[in-house]
Amino acid sequence: MTEYPSEWAGLDVSLGHDWLTGMRGGERVLEELCRAFPNAPVHALFADRSKVSDVISSHEIITSRLQSVPGITSHYRAMLPLFPLAINSRPRRPDGDLLISCSHCVAKALKPRPGTRHLCYCFTPMRYAWAFQREYLGGSAVRSILARPVLAALRSWDRSVSDRVDRFIAISETVRARIRAFYKREPDLVYPPVDVARFSPSPDPQSSFDLIVSALVPYKRVDLAVAAYRELGTPLVVVGAGTDFDSISRIAPNNVRMLGWRPDSEILDLYRNCRMLVFPGEEDFGIVPLEAQACGRPVVAFARGGATETVVDGVTGLFFNEQTPAALADCVRRCAERRWDTTAIRAHAQNFGPDPFIRGMAESISATLNGSPQGSPPRQTP
Repeated sequence: MTEYPSEWAGLDVSLGHDWLTGMRGGERVLEELCRAFPNAPVHALFADRSKVSDVISSHEIITSRLQSVPGITSHYRAMLPLFPLAINSRPRRPDGDLLISCSHCVAKALKPRPGTRHLCYCFTPMRYAWAFQREYLGGSAVRSILARPVLAALRSWDRSVSDRVDRFIAISETVRARIRAFYKREPDLVYPPVDVARFSPSPDPQSSFDLIVSALVPYKRVDLAVAAYRELGTPLVVVGAGTDFDSISRIAPNNVRMLGWRPDSEILDLYRNCRMLVFPGEEDFGIVPLEAQACGRPVVAFARGGATETVVDGVTGLFFNEQTPAALADCVRRCAERRWDTTAIRAHAQNFGPDPFIRGMAESISATLNGSPQGSPPRQTP
């Protein structure tokens, strides 16, 4: 069991999150913080308690006025321009000694009461505004022209509200560089925690299929993997839900199984028994590859973004350098031909467990409460 610093027991903490509609990497971070601060209320735009873990659901969840919009937890992406206005439309403001916001969109803009310090664990500056516009807009020239003023306004807003944060933590060197470029701040670096106790190898893996575990949204590039496996003809299992589920299902060949959302217990079984995990997109960090590695499975990943910090080429997986079906298919073939050391793969993943995360968070929390200036020499955990 993870041990938390004794001084945390006396802290009055509020937690912030963008929205709660599932258990992805960001929610795993929030879950660990909920364990660390069991009495902390969670502030979010909207929430579906049935889609988050019991640990998170057991907390008081304070939502914005968007919670009353019918179907908001399913169709929220269409309301993105309303999020900046809605983030502080809630019955009460975060208070206490410290607000810890977990943000990739608007949670960093939460306004705590005077005297409450604000530490932001930043998954990325607002992705829709700063990067991946082509992936989100589908390459449509008309859509890009229409979206241009909205994105410009979001960038301006995102930059301005970054000043509400006393201290930033980046989840990877990739995100650290974005925070420096877009917010002109020098963040700490603390890698997200992986539950290496739960994610563990099978004594007798089947290794009969390859696996993708991902939200099905454009920048994840699951479509690229489906095209590659059309060429390969080998079994691929895709776990996840999202706006692209129907379009990807329509193009998937018979050797690709689209499972949709699956519970954690089933995902663990799939990790343990897959031949390899396929990670075709450019991610801010990516906990999924580390969960697979904790289960002793190698990873095929695009050689950009957070995966370059979590996958060791030739030891825990292989990289491909171009986002093309041919490049991905070639990498899958090379991965299948190698003999992998399950013990070495898992040992690498264990460097990203909860304990290094808690040590890094403790340093950042202490610095935030003490008002220490940000910009000290780079620190990396582990």
